[in-house]
Amino acid sequence: MKDIKKILNLARPYWGRIALAGMGSLVVSGMNGFLAWLAKPAVDKLFVEKKAEYLPFIALGVLAAYSIRGIFSFFQSYLMRSAGSKIVRDIRDNLYRHTTSLPMSFFGKDSTGAMISRIINDAGSIQGLLAFTVKDLFVETCTIIVLVSVAMYMRWDLTLIAVVVLPLALYGVSRLGKRLKKVSMRVQEKISRITEILSETFSGIKIIKAFNREEEEISRFKRNNHDYYRELMRSTRIIEATSLMMDIVAGLGIAFVIWYGGRLVVDKIITPGAFFSFLTAIFMIYTPARRLVGVHNSLQQVKAPLERIDRIFEESREKEGGKELKGISKEIVFNNVSFRYENTKDDALENINLKVEKGEIIALVGRSGAGKTTFVDLLSRFYNPANGTISIDGINISDVTLKSLRQLIGIVSQDIILFNDTVRANIAYGRKGATEQEMVDAAKAAFAHDFILELSQGYATVIGERGIRLSGGQKQRLSIARAILKNPPILVLDEATSSLDTASEMMVQKALETLMEGRTTFVIAHRLSTVRKADRIIVFDKGRIVESGTHDELLTANGLYKKLYDLQFDDSKADL
Repeated sequence: MKDIKKILNLARPYWGRIALAGMGSLVVSGMNGFLAWLAKPAVDKLFVEKKAEYLPFIALGVLAAYSIRGIFSFFQSYLMRSAGSKIVRDIRDNLYRHTTSLPMSFFGKDSTGAMISRIINDAGSIQGLLAFTVKDLFVETCTIIVLVSVAMYMRWDLTLIAVVVLPLALYGVSRLGKRLKKVSMRVQEKISRITEILSETFSGIKIIKAFNREEEEISRFKRNNHDYYRELMRSTRIIEATSLMMDIVAGLGIAFVIWYGGRLVVDKIITPGAFFSFLTAIFMIYTPARRLVGVHNSLQQVKAPLERIDRIFEESREKEGGKELKGISKEIVFNNVSFRYENTKDDALENINLKVEKGEIIALVGRSGAGKTTFVDLLSRFYNPANGTISIDGINISDVTLKSLRQLIGIVSQDIILFNDTVRANIAYGRKGATEQEMVDAAKAAFAHDFILELSQGYATVIGERGIRLSGGQKQRLSIARAILKNPPILVLDEATSSLDTASEMMVQKALETLMEGRTTFVIAHRLSTVRKADRIIVFDKGRIVESGTHDELLTANGLYKKLYDLQFDDSKADL
């Protein structure tokens, strides 16, 4: 019942279409009842009494009933399919909107493939229910009511004999339905795992080929695909078992009716036509009853995707503040900030205290995993501190809207994210409404303009998923152009030049230096070309700030920074 309520809530915007489809179901059911009733005069008048004058009326009655039933069935089916498709469209829209509003911590719980499976496969399963099952629920329920009424009108005693066996079938179907729900959940999990493998394979195909792992990946896919097949067959066996049960029960009921009703005909208590009409109604009752069992099975199957989708909707969205942050005029302050990722024992950041003046260039250095990227992620509120506060001009960033906060921050990351779109669209992603000239100027500032013009279609070239058709340096320069176009007052440069060759790095470094003028900038860098020119260098170690100062001051202090600096230049290593 709970799941039916969920479906009805989803269908609420389209009750008009569903109501019209319901009225169509009544007409279709009425025509089924009329055809069953028509069997009595057809047998009695034509075959028993031999009255040929009734022939054209009965023939026209049959033609009219089938025509009306066909027309209303068409519109009823179309309206239900239309409503079902619209509901699933809304589910996918809402699911996508909700997913994009979830905090970053959520995306560490499930793989990309699992998320895709919920939006595509699980929502698709619901579409099947709404398009076909709900239609059958309307039509077959109305048909059973009409046919039982016709049968009761003819012979109530025979009708009771015919339907008294149905509770046996309903009990068995209910028991099997519970098993079907469990198996259906496993089916959805298996198809989700297959989607995960496909996502991993296509995104990592270069590594798979480089390590000659094609056969291993094929075996992994085959193993999971076969697991899915086995669960699917378990589901099929349960569904077919319910059909078998209905057939046996229907055969038992009809056998009793033929035995008892046949004796009534032999004893001339009822006419052959009446008995044949009644028998026609009973035969017609068991067909929709069998379909209703299918509806029950479908409801059990759809519970699994509904539950999987509900788990996403139950996740809390990113917490929004109510204030609008207009810019930065004074400072950014981290006050006793601590943070720990989910399912980890140690703090990623612990008791961070830092004050950064407007326009100051801050370099963040330390070993891998020391907390540098976590630090800037907290500034963008990709995560929220467990303790402490982060403020801009004295305003706690937890109290401001995410849109106004992130509008102030430009990010160039070592993990380059580009979209399967044109060069123009990827650069223009940095700012809505940017003109063509502004976009070109940003590309020139990032030293990307020349190589873009050399592409097959220039700025209109589609670069492939994650920019696969570009080199590492080209992708990085597009990422920098996107940040330049955004023109934010706060910059986060996370290894912004890591994928560039020496010549490109020198050009881009000049562009970045120009870009950083007058902006509050946080630079995470392994190479020390940017670090040396920073106003301050903040050294992280195991989630804590252990040193702070200029390049020269830290070398003189002979601490961790000096040790890392010596490692880089003495052994040509960059472990910062």
